[in-house]
Amino acid sequence: MGVVTGKDLLQLIKQNPGKSAKQLAELAGYTTTTKTGQQRVKMLAFQNALLEANNISLRPREEEVDGVRGGRKATYRIQVQQNGNLLIGSAYTRQMGLIPGTEFEIQIGRKHIKLVQVGLSDSSLSEED
Repeated sequence: MGVVTGKDLLQLIKQNPGKSAKQLAELAGYTTTTKTGQQRVKMLAFQNALLEANNISLRPREEEVDGVRGGRKATYRIQVQQNGNLLIGSAYTRQMGLIPGTEFEIQIGRKHIKLVQVGLSDSSLSEED
């Protein structure tokens, strides 16, 4: 089982009043086992996940990201969330000029998932896609 992030992390904290930060980090899965078999709590990773869940960034703020003030810069990497969902952020949809209601077909390969906008064929996509 992976670590708890985002809204699920905030919910876990609310459901465990009185627990220490270390106990909460352990409950959320922010632990590692050393070569000697000792379990260590990854407090920095837990704290960073908590900041991100609250949409707080300690990095210097960029004036604009992809022409939109605030928000996150696209990293082109995502993780499966605790609930099994994959979330594609608005930085990607803005970059593509997508609007709410745009439909995609999901094509599943052995080690990839491909999203193809409905109404566009593979042959109409440019080489850089």
